Amino acid sequence: MIFDDLRTQLVGAATALTDRGAVPEILAGIVDDVDRALREELEIFPVCHHSPASGLAMVRRLREKQPKVIYLELCEDLGPLLTELRNCRLPVALQAFASQLDGFPQEWGPLSIVAPITEASAEYQAIAYALETPGVELVLVDRSTDHVFQWEPRSSADTAAAGDAEEAEDTDLHGDAVGIEIGDLRPRFAELEEHLLHHGKVRHWSEWWDQYVEQPLAGADYETYRQVMVLIGSLFRRLAPSGTRRLSVDEDRERYMWTRMREHLARTGVDKADCLYVCGAFHAASRVAEFGTADGVPDFEISPRSETKWLYGLIPSSHSAIEAQFGLASGSVSIAAATWQKALARTRLTPFQLEGQKGSRKRKNVAAASTAVVPEPVADKLTGFLASPPTLDGLDEDELLGWCVDIVRLARRNGYLSSTADAIAVFETSILLAGMRNRARPTPYDFQDAAVTCIEKDAVPGRRDVRRLCEILLGGDRVGQVGYEALPPLARDVYDRLSPIGLDLTKSTVQRALLDLAGNPALGPASHLLWMLRYLLPEGAVRPIMGSRRLGEKSIQESWDLSIGKHQRYIIELGYEGVTVEQVVEQRLRRSVWAADATAAVALRAVEDSILFLGSRRFTDELGARAVELLAAERTVDEAPEVLKRIRRLLAHYRATEPNLPAWAESFVTAGYAHYCTLLPTAFVDDETGVRQVAAMLGFLFTMEGLALALGCDRAQLEIAVRQSHPESPAKLALLWSANHQLGLLPLADLRARGAELLGNPLVVPAVPQYLSGFIQALDPVPKLTPFVVEFMSNAFGKLPDPVLLPWLPTLITTLREQAAELVPVLIREAGRTFPGTLAAVDSFVPPWRASRAPAGTAGAASGPAASGLAASGLAASAAAGLVGGFLATHPATTDALASALGLPVAWQPITSTPAVGGPLPLPLLATHPVTVDALAAVLAVPV
Repeated sequence: MIFDDLRTQLVGAATALTDRGAVPEILAGIVDDVDRALREELEIFPVCHHSPASGLAMVRRLREKQPKVIYLELCEDLGPLLTELRNCRLPVALQAFASQLDGFPQEWGPLSIVAPITEASAEYQAIAYALETPGVELVLVDRSTDHVFQWEPRSSADTAAAGDAEEAEDTDLHGDAVGIEIGDLRPRFAELEEHLLHHGKVRHWSEWWDQYVEQPLAGADYETYRQVMVLIGSLFRRLAPSGTRRLSVDEDRERYMWTRMREHLARTGVDKADCLYVCGAFHAASRVAEFGTADGVPDFEISPRSETKWLYGLIPSSHSAIEAQFGLASGSVSIAAATWQKALARTRLTPFQLEGQKGSRKRKNVAAASTAVVPEPVADKLTGFLASPPTLDGLDEDELLGWCVDIVRLARRNGYLSSTADAIAVFETSILLAGMRNRARPTPYDFQDAAVTCIEKDAVPGRRDVRRLCEILLGGDRVGQVGYEALPPLARDVYDRLSPIGLDLTKSTVQRALLDLAGNPALGPASHLLWMLRYLLPEGAVRPIMGSRRLGEKSIQESWDLSIGKHQRYIIELGYEGVTVEQVVEQRLRRSVWAADATAAVALRAVEDSILFLGSRRFTDELGARAVELLAAERTVDEAPEVLKRIRRLLAHYRATEPNLPAWAESFVTAGYAHYCTLLPTAFVDDETGVRQVAAMLGFLFTMEGLALALGCDRAQLEIAVRQSHPESPAKLALLWSANHQLGLLPLADLRARGAELLGNPLVVPAVPQYLSGFIQALDPVPKLTPFVVEFMSNAFGKLPDPVLLPWLPTLITTLREQAAELVPVLIREAGRTFPGTLAAVDSFVPPWRASRAPAGTAGAASGPAASGLAASGLAASAAAGLVGGFLATHPATTDALASALGLPVAWQPITSTPAVGGPLPLPLLATHPVTVDALAAVLAVPV
């Protein structure tokens, strides 16, 4: 055996250190795993994701071996996307997306999987070599994206993939997609990772890996690299908790990959010596029975894919998105990219690169010699590597000095009071930290810690802290971009339709677009598209600065902040939903109204959006009919305020633009009238129903009453509903009184009496703010109560003593702010019309509600059709005492027309007792309809 000496040394050392049998067994098993992987005829290349050392070893091996077939651990159905990498700027991510599920729980949707690709990764070097070298075949052998979710337990709604797939949390570019990474190499035993970090004197796993694996293996030969990586993968595999679902899925993935490779070898007849299997080091140390390509190895039964239709594309990625998705330390991918570039310069290696690759240094793919390389026998490299200390580079003063000077300059630009002394301090502290951590030279992580200590101190003056500035200095958060040729049709259509704006939408910065729609009507389609994108894309991608899109409005000029380049991923995903933006809008609107949690308010909003964005009468009517169904099926009134606001706006739009209301709008009014009348008594007494909801119900019933009655509704239904309502809470009780007053069941005099009774009862005074809140909420359904509410508040502040008034004043303010903030301005305007506007007029001011009180001997006027002439003359004299007579005399035509319509004689009688008023009065009309005169006097705030 090749590693017999190493096995003997490890087992002997373990036996001498401990008497437990598990440790020698584990160490011997690790050596066996390495031996098994190296004896396999199909060469296994173990990698760690986004590792510069893996990338360097891959470049060396590809130029030396020149394999004809590369088996790559990546979802097998992502293969057609790889050629589109030529049109992109790395990093980007391969994506599979499915919104219409068949065979998976619907609550999992939409399903999304991403596989990030960076230039420094070994998988990209393998892809570039295979695509740019004639005669080389690249075969993806990992489970398909469909199988990723097939292997998820159906009892869980969590769609995080097992094995090397982890769910993203709050990533900007990957969203909630499941990430597939090649070579997840990290301890799965928490205590082991904690032990390694503690004794390695590092803060996180990325720093430990850089110091103890990346740096020693950066200059190692291929066999040493290969054996060490399999050793690490076997160590983490044997120390992983057994029996876990993740380990079970990993083993199934290994069975899947080996089965696919054996099938390809049998189908093509290619020589195993010309093949290379690229996989994570964890999978290279596999112990499943299906491991290997020898004869007689059993195959894994692969289940068929589901009927789910998967869509594929490329989306932008970034270093920070990769770090967040796979749990890496912040800045680790950027540091790895900087390490990769420095290693290429030091070793003079020429990496492989796709022809036409954007955003990277143009390199010529130098082919290796065409002579076949005779494989050398495998030798034990582990023993010497583990026994000798690593050869580390000495201190590079020029590099460290450059870092220190640049970080001070960058810190000053971001508001820090840094100076040359801080640069010297960072330099010395970096060397000190490296020495304390047993390092021959400061690493970027040591430099970060030193910069934070010496520059940041305890305050951050700007948006960026010093650690973030160090990440920017060492490479920054590089953001990839998908080229125009690799975009789906919808995304290309978006770029084409926005081209008249004249901006470079590929930039990741925020750009200001100024649209003069009146001067340049050709910008109208671009403006319309921007409003649709604002509806579809997340906040910040398309943000209007000036201009609006609402019913009945048309902007003359608009100003936009556009961040299309930064949010390119979301535009690409729109291409998975439809061919055009209009189609996506229609699908989303239809999906929103037919969702399980759809409500009438949601449907009305969809109707409004359909009018604004699509202009399809047929589709709008379909959404409106769905709104009627949802309203009739609702059993709560939680969204009554939203329903009232939207239906009012829609009715006003149709009345202004069309001769007749659409059928669905009429049905909605009649259905809503019957619906809210039915639920009104329950809503008044239900503690879960708020005052705003009840006020909105009354607002719908009162403001839509005329239209509802014209469409065949019965007013008696509303009166019965109000009479059956018996609330107990003060606010709802005030709403009920207002409703009774609107229906004529509670005269204003009785309402005033009840208000006076509230203020005169010491037990009720603490609840006056709640009563007042109800009255203010009633201003929307019963606007004529506004003078009464001003009167009620004035009486409260005028009559209540300070010891009573002051305790509930804060309650009044908070109640009005929470429940009736939008109606307080109405109250203020009414108070402004009622009270004097100058200080001199305050002393002689008499409130209208006091001036309108009739003398004691004039009360008791006759009512009804049997009113006498004396009563009529008394009514005329009373009306003439105010401004009513003058108002009617000034506009006689209106009064004559009203009398003629009512069938009354047009008779005017002069009033000589009030020459100041002047003009005759229509006595027959006033005597027959005294309520009208009273209402007119109330509106004019004059005494009657």
